[in-house]
Amino acid sequence: MRHLPAVGALVFFALSGCAIAAPALPVTTVTIDTRGGQKAFKAELASDPQSQQQGLMYRQQMSPNAGMLFDFHTSTMLSFWMKNTILPLDMLFIRDDGTISTIAENAVPLSTARIDSAEPVRAVLEINGGRAKELGIRAGDRVHSAIFHNVR
Repeated sequence: MRHLPAVGALVFFALSGCAIAAPALPVTTVTIDTRGGQKAFKAELASDPQSQQQGLMYRQQMSPNAGMLFDFHTSTMLSFWMKNTILPLDMLFIRDDGTISTIAENAVPLSTARIDSAEPVRAVLEINGGRAKELGIRAGDRVHSAIFHNVR
């Protein structure tokens, strides 16, 4: 999954069609308070432009409780796409206070259609497609992570 910042004009990154070996990213625990209880994920942390650009592209599989947390360090309008991303994903757009703004469910693999945030957000958590619905994760739920300074 590649992130496309939507500050001013959208910038589309051009990559060759071959897979790029991504360096290992730090893994962080992300928990989400839902009506059905707390849900936990082990998420790779993409906090720099290179790791955000690479995202989950070319991944063949991902554990059910794994994901990737994109930290943009400040709130901004964001746009993502699924080019070169094989896995269907749910994208949780997260405000600076750690609450979920919106969820883009089951993003279509390999699509170049833009998936935009509805408002400025600080982060995006990508999880396997369908997991948000399966776990009862909704807009307004609170996400706990070190990036929000609210770890329990």
